[in-house]
Amino acid sequence: MNSIISHLPHPRLSTRSIRRGAVGVLFFLQGLSFASWASRIPSIQQTLHLSDAELGGVLLALPAGLMLSLPLAGWLTAKIGSRKVATLAVGLYALTLLSIGLAQSIPALMGCLFVFGLVGNMANISINTQAVGVEALYQRPVMASFHGLWSLAGFAGAMLGAFMIGAGIVPYQHFAAVLFFALAALAVASRYILPEDANTNADQPIFAKPDKSLLILGIIAFCAMICEGAMFDWSGIYFKKVVQADKAMVGAGYTAFMSTMALGRFIADWFTTRYGLKRTLQLSGVLIASGLLTSVALPYLGTAILGFFLVGFGVSSVVPLVYSAAGKSTVLSPGVALAAVSTIGFLGFLIGPPLIGFVAGATSLRISFTIIAGMGLCVALMAGKVKGE
Repeated sequence: MNSIISHLPHPRLSTRSIRRGAVGVLFFLQGLSFASWASRIPSIQQTLHLSDAELGGVLLALPAGLMLSLPLAGWLTAKIGSRKVATLAVGLYALTLLSIGLAQSIPALMGCLFVFGLVGNMANISINTQAVGVEALYQRPVMASFHGLWSLAGFAGAMLGAFMIGAGIVPYQHFAAVLFFALAALAVASRYILPEDANTNADQPIFAKPDKSLLILGIIAFCAMICEGAMFDWSGIYFKKVVQADKAMVGAGYTAFMSTMALGRFIADWFTTRYGLKRTLQLSGVLIASGLLTSVALPYLGTAILGFFLVGFGVSSVVPLVYSAAGKSTVLSPGVALAAVSTIGFLGFLIGPPLIGFVAGATSLRISFTIIAGMGLCVALMAGKVKGE
């Protein structure tokens, strides 16, 4: 087996720290680009005079591009290596962001968003493959900290967007500034990311059926991302309609969830090193379920915020740990294994929000959130089937 460790001298702390920092920059740049787009959606809707229904249709172009790229991203990463794919995809991601700001019609915007989703997932698979390689250097979990940087970039992008809106700067100028920063940072970071991927083997097929262990990881990701998608799309509505929070506090649940999700990712690696993969995933599932059930059983401002805090902690570590475990697959190359697990997991992200809407329409939002709590319990139960620590 050829591994990153066999191709490099035993890394001094400074060497592997540089690798880790460079890969961290890629995670930050991807998160910043996505958050920059998300922060200007209302501005773009207003500029193109889109109704809510038209905007909903336009936004479908992004996940369409993402889904199409899932098998391609894994194949390309396995074929030419994550270093080349990551460098190209992160740069194109920021460049496509600028094209979104320049779009002057619905078809043009949909085309840009389709490419944005496609290259975004190419970046996602390749930079996570790089993160697997960094873990091989450290020989302990570090994946969650990379995802923490992505979340941190989300906060930075949201604040930058608020500043740009307040200053009257139009989206394409905002996105041009992000592109300039991204290309400058990428030019430096790409020199220090890993030259070869970990856990590669010339005998491994590029395309193959995922084994049982990868399917289990995919199911765990699926359940966790249903919960994550629900928090992104329905937290504000839950606080408005069920908690009946004041207008100024409607976003408190989302803020609580995002803050602990980001914080949790920076402590998850330490926790996993100390207590193991299974226990961390089991605790994550219990936190998700208990947080949602607290919010359902006690739909008051303080208790609902507490519940959303717990959900954020629970969701924070699941996807990073699942990606880390998938990247160590002995059946498929890291990029292909990550793409397989991502495909299953992302279906949950797509299914979660409409599922809540359908159930809420037939019953109530509280019942919807109770069902989503069951997904947290599924994470805890399936974690017991995960191999290794």
